[in-house]
Amino acid sequence: MTVQPLHFDVLIIGAGLSGIGAACHLRRECPTKKIAILERRTQIGGTWDLFRYPGIRSDSDMFSFGFDFRPWPGLKLLADGPSIRQYIHDTAEEYAITDDIHFNIDLYKANWNSHKSHWVLEGSNTVTGEPRRYSCTFLISCTGYYDHHRGYLPKLPGASQFRGSYIHPQHWPENLNYQNKKIVVIGSGATAVTLVPALATRAAHVTMLQRSPSYVISVPAFDNLSAWLLKFLPKSWVFKLARWRNVKIQRWLFKASQRWPKFMRRLFIRGVRKSLPRDFDMSHFTPSYNPWDQRICAVPNNDLFKAIKSGKASVETAEIETIGHNEIHLKSGQKIDADIIITATGLNLQVLGGIQLCVDGEKIHISEKLTYKAVLLEGVPNMSWVFGYTNAPWTLKADISARYICRLLNHMDNHHCNICLAEDNEDCSEDNSVMGSLNSGYVKRGNSVLPRQGKKYPWRLLNNYEQDFKILLKTPINDGILKFSSSKTQDIFPDQKAPNKTEEPASL
Repeated sequence: MTVQPLHFDVLIIGAGLSGIGAACHLRRECPTKKIAILERRTQIGGTWDLFRYPGIRSDSDMFSFGFDFRPWPGLKLLADGPSIRQYIHDTAEEYAITDDIHFNIDLYKANWNSHKSHWVLEGSNTVTGEPRRYSCTFLISCTGYYDHHRGYLPKLPGASQFRGSYIHPQHWPENLNYQNKKIVVIGSGATAVTLVPALATRAAHVTMLQRSPSYVISVPAFDNLSAWLLKFLPKSWVFKLARWRNVKIQRWLFKASQRWPKFMRRLFIRGVRKSLPRDFDMSHFTPSYNPWDQRICAVPNNDLFKAIKSGKASVETAEIETIGHNEIHLKSGQKIDADIIITATGLNLQVLGGIQLCVDGEKIHISEKLTYKAVLLEGVPNMSWVFGYTNAPWTLKADISARYICRLLNHMDNHHCNICLAEDNEDCSEDNSVMGSLNSGYVKRGNSVLPRQGKKYPWRLLNNYEQDFKILLKTPINDGILKFSSSKTQDIFPDQKAPNKTEEPASL
């Protein structure tokens, strides 16, 4: 017996930061739309519900990482995971989103039916195994870009003979006892620099073993300026001002790193040198690449460097020869004793949460597609994805993408059309993926999974907040590339036609 689908105007896949944000924007700007969120997990939070390792926190300041319509309400700049999860939950409650979330829904297929002009999504309940079917006029993916089932685990020689605990942070065991244990954290990214000082408070010793260094900068744990301003100004003013200020600072740091990479490199490394003992080997914090070729790791109040200065933590830069019963042998000839090995080795990239996307039953290979304004998928009707920044706080882009989707839906309603489609007629695709501006390992591994980068706007991902803000929120929806039609006529409405060319950002 075929299960009849539940129908909605808009379906959102994912109840994390992006999904809840998109739903709130729809509630604010498209209040007549019947919406629902489909979530595989048992509760709100997405990434912030998945990761439970010690010290889990944001690596972006919370004022710019929080929603634009509901600024982060606290003074802690790099907030812990439970606080972020609570913030997402409280936001959903405030905008009456919680009752529209369908939990425990594992989707495996989404098919656009041209005859009926709607999407049909198929999946099952993760608890009961019962089939679930949904349909919608417009589909929004808010699943992020990595595989929630498994993290990236490189094949390390000898790992199978290790007698201690061998853990990937994405699958942290509950109640792990690491009191007075010797721990090796393999990796040098955001997860590693978060774990090391958190574990060092109880462990006998923590070693961060890295193949190559990353840029690490220290930021204040609390916003003392905002705390002072709260004595004189309303809370809403202070937090909006903090968001504006921190977005400007973050954008300046990125632009400066692109324009003066050697100067910014010296600046970042000098900050680390001041935080460590005078005789510390700075090669452990001197990357071979320029700032922002990979994401920069942020630590609150020098916590990583304090752990190193205290002797509770150390850093080794070397390649692994083999892993023994209770130790790691390095190619340099050194040996590191270990009771616990933590492989903070990164993520596996995945789009749409692993869902197979189809149009009239034909599989869509997302890695062969472009994205239109980094929001719509080329050649796929009525489907968008919310993909945040990788060179800035994720939510900056997620917010304006969701607002653009609301503008698009309202435009379609106002002109009595229910289908939109972006098509590349100029062969704008490049070999690199939309994340090709970063050379991180997980980006290189995921090049064959992600959509393609375009040669020019609107198929080219800009990663520029100022330009994206203007393009998505200020320029006309109708630009001559995005086509609109009615399911009854399948024709582009005459009054929707626009000039063939679009004005490109001046800097491109």
